[in-house]
Amino acid sequence: MESKNLNRIVSEIITYSVDIDDQSIKKVARLCSEANRIFVAGAGRSGFAARGFANRLMQLGFKAYFVGETTTPSIKKGDLLIIGSGSGNTNSLVVDAEVAKKVGAKLVTLTIFPDGLIGKQADSIIVLPGETPKNDSDSKKNSIQPMGTLFEQLSWLTYDSIVLELMNITNTSEESMFNLHANLE
Repeated sequence: MESKNLNRIVSEIITYSVDIDDQSIKKVARLCSEANRIFVAGAGRSGFAARGFANRLMQLGFKAYFVGETTTPSIKKGDLLIIGSGSGNTNSLVVDAEVAKKVGAKLVTLTIFPDGLIGKQADSIIVLPGETPKNDSDSKKNSIQPMGTLFEQLSWLTYDSIVLELMNITNTSEESMFNLHANLE
């Protein structure tokens, strides 16, 4: 039996995914390939998508860290910080962006609102469709899903698109990535 809600969600993702700029994805992949180390940040459900991306970066052979983990080192010049924030104004993430820029690191954000406090500092922005109750803008997409769900889903898929670009840039196979897959689970 067909799941109507699942089909509605997938249809919504297809409808809004065409609004995501492929050149922005390629630019972020290039910034990743040029960075000494890559730091990834996000809060709440956006943070879960960001953690998955940091994991894939590690499996691609990059020195990648999720911000806030106890084993995350300090960011420095030559590094890259990628922040997923629907509102573009999440307080803790704004502070992270400010610290990164202060030390000379590059900054990328995935956001609904490129004019947010994080986007204003960013070297590159991937604008994702979506809505969030944290922003009163009239530019919201009319999602059938609650709160920031559409943004979070499109974040995950956009991160996966960056991974595919990086696999091409680095000539990395799925087999070599699997060699870096966790064996302590």
